[in-house]
Amino acid sequence: MQTVGKIDIEKYRCIAEDIVTDEVIITPERIRHIKERRGEGFYEKYESYFPMILSDPDYIFPDDRINTVIVCKVIGEGESAINLVLRLVVEGDDPNYKNSILTAVRENKKRFAQRLRNHTPIYKKIDT
Repeated sequence: MQTVGKIDIEKYRCIAEDIVTDEVIITPERIRHIKERRGEGFYEKYESYFPMILSDPDYIFPDDRINTVIVCKVIGEGESAINLVLRLVVEGDDPNYKNSILTAVRENKKRFAQRLRNHTPIYKKIDT
């Protein structure tokens, strides 16, 4: 298990009021999963962005699974968005659990625009 970063619990309360920790981890099994599905190059290229995506997301979308969200951040000049599927730990979960990344996906500009058209975010970063 590796600590990836921290979340601002207030931003994530839109999905669960009773989040118990701000720490986010990723397990070796989930790293293998990402590498198998997206490729070794994907993981090596984007893993350094994971803490920023978690702490400063552009959008948070609900997922079909309970206490799980899709955390999105546009990387670079808007050519692609990186989405992290994040399981939040809430009161009643095993107290030894931490918020954890389940998978990561890159969406090109067209696919991300489609996500924005078809899904309503539960959090949207307000640019100042």
